[in-house]
Amino acid sequence: MDGLVKRIEKAQPFFRKVATNQYLRAIRDGFIALMPIIIFSSFFLLIANVPQIWGFVWPKKVATALNLFYNLSMGFLSLMAASTVAKALTGSLNLKLPKTNQIPVAGVQYTAQISFAFVAIDTLLNKGNLYLATDMIGTKGLICAFLVAFIVPNIYYFCFKHNVTITLPDVVPQNIAQAFKNIVPFAIATTFFWAFTLIFRALTNMNLAAWIIKSLTPLFTAADGYVGLAIIYGAMAFFWFIGIQGPSIVEPAVTAIYLTNVEANLRAFNSGNIQGANHILSQGIQMFVATLGGTGATLVVTFMFAFLSKSKQLKAVGRASTIPVIFGVNEPILFGAPLILNPIFFIPFIFAPILNVWIFKIFVDVLHMPSFIYNLPWTTPPTLGLWMGTGFNILALLLGILLLVVDSLLYYPFFKAYDASMLAQEEKKEELEEKDNKKSVVSSAEPKFNESEIPLGKTKDQQALNVLVLCAGGGTSGILAKSLNKLAKEDKLPLNAAAAAFGSHHDLISGMDVVILAPQMDTMKDELAKECKQNNARMITTTGKQYIYMTQHANECLKLLINDINK
Repeated sequence: MDGLVKRIEKAQPFFRKVATNQYLRAIRDGFIALMPIIIFSSFFLLIANVPQIWGFVWPKKVATALNLFYNLSMGFLSLMAASTVAKALTGSLNLKLPKTNQIPVAGVQYTAQISFAFVAIDTLLNKGNLYLATDMIGTKGLICAFLVAFIVPNIYYFCFKHNVTITLPDVVPQNIAQAFKNIVPFAIATTFFWAFTLIFRALTNMNLAAWIIKSLTPLFTAADGYVGLAIIYGAMAFFWFIGIQGPSIVEPAVTAIYLTNVEANLRAFNSGNIQGANHILSQGIQMFVATLGGTGATLVVTFMFAFLSKSKQLKAVGRASTIPVIFGVNEPILFGAPLILNPIFFIPFIFAPILNVWIFKIFVDVLHMPSFIYNLPWTTPPTLGLWMGTGFNILALLLGILLLVVDSLLYYPFFKAYDASMLAQEEKKEELEEKDNKKSVVSSAEPKFNESEIPLGKTKDQQALNVLVLCAGGGTSGILAKSLNKLAKEDKLPLNAAAAAFGSHHDLISGMDVVILAPQMDTMKDELAKECKQNNARMITTTGKQYIYMTQHANECLKLLINDINK
């Protein structure tokens, strides 16, 4: 097993390149911006539809009003995705251009939306009235939206890089000249998609978005099979095991299928066709089934560490990780145990998610339990999220218990082996310390800082040290930022800390003095370094154990910040 892990480690550079691909990042970052829409809209669906499970039906006007919110937000999701993904990609391309020649983000966004409308919206003119068929600008048109969002920023990038513009006399004010500079890429992009859609519709008798969905239907079906599910969720776990944030590679490729499937399941469920709500791939599957407690289905092994370990170290790590892992934040156990790149846990870490998804599919296909019909926040406790997301189905509760049992049986022998190994190491260490009489007493009191120790003269506003902590989903970064703010409040220090998911930080970074990058996002450090340089902010990277330790000991993090800013 050690040899296998070493061979896997050698492949890390290739997978890191995949993880940092600017187009995958653009999809991920673009969707982070859309998550409030996806989640909050689902609350309206829950209110509108859940009472029907217990026989209560809203009056028609109330039901229409509740569904209106969902229809006018999620119903335009692809149109908004064309904008947010294009914005994210433009941010990456701007890092390659001089600060005096930056692509206007707003211009790219509205160009992407107009271009997407050409290839996704059908029009009908009847008695002087223009009607728009908007079926493909909801979740169905996402893949088409991604294509548009990739092409438009690159057209702008080419024009700005090679100065393809309308040249005006020097006497023309700069703001007017800049407006003319935007005309050329806008004209090229929109004219291209306008001409393309005229030719494409003439040849296929449908718009591009509809054609993509029709063409990829066999792929969607294959991805919902046992082999497809094993590849997708096995890959997520595999990438995390080698230290690369798995969902950042895999999720962009399946996000469109996720949302399309949930919408199809909901339509079938609301029409009374429970067996038709059988599309497996969804965000719920990822959050509450495959990654039960976090990637690797680590909920059960965390509790084993906390309550069954004989090793003091594992017991401490497990108990510190218990609350976070209940809410899907499992980095403390991943880096604290560690589980990643630990040969002992390779088999359960990879295969527990696969088994969980296969069992879920059996419940759907054989017992006719509905698949996920709602999207919920990823921090929802897993068994609760499974029950709510499948329409409060009683089978989902039984499934939740079964998954915990299966994961426990799979992890337990590996946990016992690791616990015995760590216990032996601890006992040997204690024996050596007693023999050499080298025990030392360490004070539990943490050193306090005063205001004068923080170099305000080197901060941007010279009033406070502003720190941004970035991780994959905002989970552990939120814990560290909260710990820093608590320290600042207790010691009355000029220190402000904020947390964000990587990809949602672009509008925050300009006001920050230091950015701390969590180890799970280490593959993004080169990109972040460029962005920090552009915004005159310092960047600090951390190791796994160091980062987790700092979430519990904010004074150590502050010491690191002060030392770094004083360099």
